[in-house]
Amino acid sequence: MTVLPTRMSIVTLGTRDMETLRRFYRALGWPELPDGDDTWTGFLLGGVLLALFPVHDLIAEAAPGSPPPTGWSGVTLACTVDTRDEVDLTFTAAVNAGATPAAPAVDRPWGGRSAFVADPEGNRWEIIWGPDATFDERGALLSWN
Repeated sequence: MTVLPTRMSIVTLGTRDMETLRRFYRALGWPELPDGDDTWTGFLLGGVLLALFPVHDLIAEAAPGSPPPTGWSGVTLACTVDTRDEVDLTFTAAVNAGATPAAPAVDRPWGGRSAFVADPEGNRWEIIWGPDATFDERGALLSWN
């Protein structure tokens, strides 16, 4: 029997305005793949590829016949940071790069701290620190508790 491997390799965001999103993620300091353009691009982030793909093309491939999405999807992406203080600093840096503040940094009941921003198309990013998180040399999350 074949099983789905226990890994996440690529997260694809369907974009309405590729140029704006590419510029935003580059403004965060994230390196864009060398062959990126307005038909498809990606940012390799600690072992996971954040892909940007025009939403109408993504619908044609993944959900033929579906209407384009509107509003927030209820999905969040997260960027983990190394210290509690980095949550606030990273939140400010993301807003300075063009993100919209969605929820300010707060200490969470489970011992961590997090804040939320929205990219120019409303995709929510949680900036989060967990006291027991560990990472590999690439920044990939190894453990959470």
